[in-house]
Parts: sequence; C-alpha cells; structure tokens
Amino acid sequence: MSDVRLVASGPLRIWTERAGDPGLPAVLMIMGSAAQGVSCPDALVGRLVERGVQVIRFDHRDTGRSSVVDFDAHPYTIGDMARDCLAVLDGHGLESAHVAGTSLGGMLAQWLAVHAPDRVRSLTVMSSSPMGHDPRPVWERARAGEPADPDDLPPPSPEFLAHLAAGLPPGVESDVALFRIFNGPVRPFDEPAARAMLELALSRAADPAAAANHHRAVWLEDPGLLAPLSSITAPASIVHGDQDPVYPLGHGEALAAAIPGAELHVVPGMGHVMTSPGLPEEVADLIRL
Repeated sequence: MSDVRLVASGPLRIWTERAGDPGLPAVLMIMGSAAQGVSCPDALVGRLVERGVQVIRFDHRDTGRSSVVDFDAHPYTIGDMARDCLAVLDGHGLESAHVAGTSLGGMLAQWLAVHAPDRVRSLTVMSSSPMGHDPRPVWERARAGEPADPDDLPPPSPEFLAHLAAGLPPGVESDVALFRIFNGPVRPFDEPAARAMLELALSRAADPAAAANHHRAVWLEDPGLLAPLSSITAPASIVHGDQDPVYPLGHGEALAAAIPGAELHVVPGMGHVMTSPGLPEEVADLIRL
C-alpha cells in the first residue's frame, strides 16, 4: 500500500507518494525538469523497497497534482525547488533521507547536500551535471555548429539538439520521440512503457503547459548554486550512462571529481532515462544507502 498525501511548501501544495515501511530509512527520489513523480519507474521503487527502505517520490511544483505557479508574478529558482524537497521530508516527518536525484533533480540533490547537509544521509546523483556549471556557452557553440570547447564540459548530442530545433508540437507523440533519443541507441527502448508513463503524466497534470516554467527557473540567478561541491560531506555516488545525449559522460566525471570521496558508476549503454528493460532495477542497486 502506498501513502499519498499533499504536503505544504509555503503557500504551495506538493503531491507525494510513499512506498514501503514508514519505520525504515527513507530514500527521497527527485526527478528531472518538467518530470512528475510517476516518471520514477515503479520497478526502481520496488527494488529499493526490497533493499529495506521506504521510498518517497513527488510531483515538483508546476507538474502533476502539485500546485501551479504564476511564474511571471512569482518567479522561482532551483533553490526554491530544492526547498520544496525539504518540505516533502518535513511533510513525512523525516529528519533526513538518502537523497537520489536525476537530471535537474540531481542538481537539486546537490543543493540539498551543500545547503542542508543534516538532512542528507547519502547522495546519489544520476544523469546530471555540476549544479554551478553554466551550460549556455556549450549549447550556443553546439547550436552554431562550432567545435566543442576542450576546456568546458561536453555538449549535448546532435540528435537531441536536432529534436529541439524541429519544434514538434507538444504532446505524447513528441515526448515519445524525445524519450527515444533520451534512451540512447545501445539499449532497447521500451516504447510501450514510455508511452504509458507519458500518457499517465498528461492525464494527471493540472496544467500541462506549466512544466515549461522549470526551463525558465534554471536560467534565473541563484547564488546558492555557486557554493563549492567540495563542501559536501555526505557519502556520494554518481551514476551516469555512457550514452547520455543531454549530459555526456564528462559531466558525471566532473561531478565525481568535485565531490570528496564520490564513487562514479558508469552504466554501459544507458542514456538519460530509464526506459530500457531491466535498467530501473540496475540503477536502483547503485543508489547509495
């Protein structure tokens, strides 16, 4: 049985779901930009519960069944989204948790490990990039067809950039095509599972267009993102696929180098999402507990 509840984050309400025994240590799963909690695969949650923890996943603000924000009137930053994560822990009466974040969620997890270290029992960052890195120069060079800067982190794949440039109309079909690119070319893409998740996400979104506000939030100045990752004291693991089209492996390597004592787990054939059969369980076994 799962425990579904809305928790308060200031004036906002955040949808959360807990699986597993509430008396056990908790894992807080933080998903990526524009992603609902349901994008965290059930198979991953189930495997973690088998490992002897409870698992909490949630809808970010502006996604799913959480509150929708008027971004023009009340702009927010990555730091504000990270504080929502703390509110989720508070709402479930948890002093601390093992924190695992993917993509943008990985940056939120880094923020928590830096700014709320007493709340983070361990840190797992998946398919992400150092939170203080400014990707704009890299993206601008890639979009202009210029060679990558060898002194910067690597650019996204041409396939991913071409999909963005195509400007496909929003909807499940466009998202399925994007997830096929996210999956990468090596491991099989479970299109039926990806489509089912994306259709579920669309059906439960209070305002599907609001999730685009995350892309606006990441460009707002947030001094908290510039804090050094060397200050992280939580045991840390970096999980990164060698086929990631958004954050190529160099991003994961940079993270592992920046966080003291971090272990880097390179997952062969993994892209930017867990849409290949067996991959959610494989990743679950790499989450630091």
